[in-house]
Amino acid sequence: MKAAVRRASCVVLLLIAQSVAAQRPTYQQQMQENQQRLEGIKRERSEVEQELERLRTQAHSLSDEIANIEQQTQSTNRIVNELDRQITGLGGQIDQITVDLLIAEDALLEKRAVLERRVVDIYKRGPLYSWQVLLAAESFGDLLSRYKYLFLVSRQDVLLKNDMHKLRDRVARQRQLLVDARETLARRRSERTDELGRYLTLQHERETNLRETRRTARQAEQRLSRLERDETSLNDRIEALERARREAESRGASTTTGAITTADLGGLDWPVEGSIIYPFGMTTGPNNTRIPRHGIGIRVPVGTAVRAVAAGTVSLAGPLGLYLTSVLIDHGGGYYTFYGYLNDATVHQGDRVTRAQVIGHVGGQSSDEGPHLHFEIRGQGGIALDPGNWLRAPRSPSRR
Repeated sequence: MKAAVRRASCVVLLLIAQSVAAQRPTYQQQMQENQQRLEGIKRERSEVEQELERLRTQAHSLSDEIANIEQQTQSTNRIVNELDRQITGLGGQIDQITVDLLIAEDALLEKRAVLERRVVDIYKRGPLYSWQVLLAAESFGDLLSRYKYLFLVSRQDVLLKNDMHKLRDRVARQRQLLVDARETLARRRSERTDELGRYLTLQHERETNLRETRRTARQAEQRLSRLERDETSLNDRIEALERARREAESRGASTTTGAITTADLGGLDWPVEGSIIYPFGMTTGPNNTRIPRHGIGIRVPVGTAVRAVAAGTVSLAGPLGLYLTSVLIDHGGGYYTFYGYLNDATVHQGDRVTRAQVIGHVGGQSSDEGPHLHFEIRGQGGIALDPGNWLRAPRSPSRR
């Protein structure tokens, strides 16, 4: 009675398991879908990582790098969440595979018990010779009954043998599935640990860059403030020279034509030959800061001779804040040229200089832009003029 109940329970559980299994994807399908989903997210993150590598090979601000790291952080967070989902799913799959394995093993035990009883019966009755059974028939109807009995017995034995093989194969498959699922679970847990460590590393890198951004932003603000003070000092000097010039003109003092006039537009020689590293006007500095440029920056090696673009009188030859050693030349008629970031000045205040005379040598190696010459042209009233409109085009280096 108990065996019959147990058999009935196994049959019901087997039917339920088969029905559920028919409705859900197989273990292999689920693993393939999970792997594809995980690889898709990792591909997205890999593209962002490659973008960061490209970013680091060119000029960029830390804010761009932080934005990229933020994208990597989000992708890594998605990977961790996906691994959490897969780990939870694998736990359920392992439970289901374990149930299926128990059901298959129980069914195999049941079939084995039936087979054992069959073997016992055969042993008790002795060998059964089919021809003896058929020849011992008393009538044709008895012959047919005996034949049908032998056929059903042999068929039952074959089915029993086939069921045993199928159940053994099924148990072996379920055991292998269980091993594979446990190994996959271990790999996913290991991946999650690695990805979580990567996430924390990205968070740390982001925080570090944020601190660096704030620090460089403060430095940029301080530098801009100092540049404004230096510009004010230079403007004050030029304004004083302009006042003196206008007062001389108001007194009727005779004035000679300046060494620079509007006729020189596009005709002045370059003070040095090099590439322009920043143009005249508003430019973008570190971390997207806006820097007003009243002149141009010309990159040349340290020690390159700097020549006056026209004749005039030296009004300044010495240090001027962030511009380091500088020279200001009054060309008369309200025109002035300024040469900043010099390593030294070979002229002194009050000296008369001629066109193309060496007035100093390039320095600026300690500046943000490296060795270069900062060159300005000022017009009447101290207005900053674009040197690109005044210097000779054939002598102009390639602009970047």
